[in-house]
Parts: sequence; structure tokens; C-alpha cells
Amino acid sequence: MARLQCKCGVTLSNSLSPNDVELRVYTDKEWDGIINLGDLIDPVTIPTPKYEVWKCANCERIYVFDGDTVIKRFVVETE
Repeated sequence: MARLQCKCGVTLSNSLSPNDVELRVYTDKEWDGIINLGDLIDPVTIPTPKYEVWKCANCERIYVFDGDTVIKRFVVETE
């Protein structure tokens, strides 16, 4: 369980499961490798993505983690 204060002021937390904060993000190559392992995919055997990705429900900022460290932060651009 972790918490992060978003730049907009909202506290993000992954303490609930399921939650609307954590996203499962795979590259197309990673996902292709996962689904080609066999005929049936048991959800328990799907590996954890390389990076953890969180989305703020308030401002829609995206945070990309490598371990416990935020390595990228993306802000939605408006016109």
C-alpha cells in the first residue's frame, strides 16, 4: 500500500483493491509474449508490468514509477 500527493493536491492511494488509481500498462511486445504462453491465460500468472503507473482521478496526471521512485509525470494538455 502506497500513497502519493498529486501536484493538484489530491492524495492518491492504492490501499483499496481494486482501485481507480493503478493502471496495468504493458508494451505491445510484452502483452504479445504474455498471451502467447498457452491456450488459456490464468489471471494469477500474468506478470506484473515493468513500471507501475498511477492516474489522478481529479486532474488526470499520470505518474510512472520505477520501484518506489516517480521517474515520469505527465500532465493533460488542454487547448
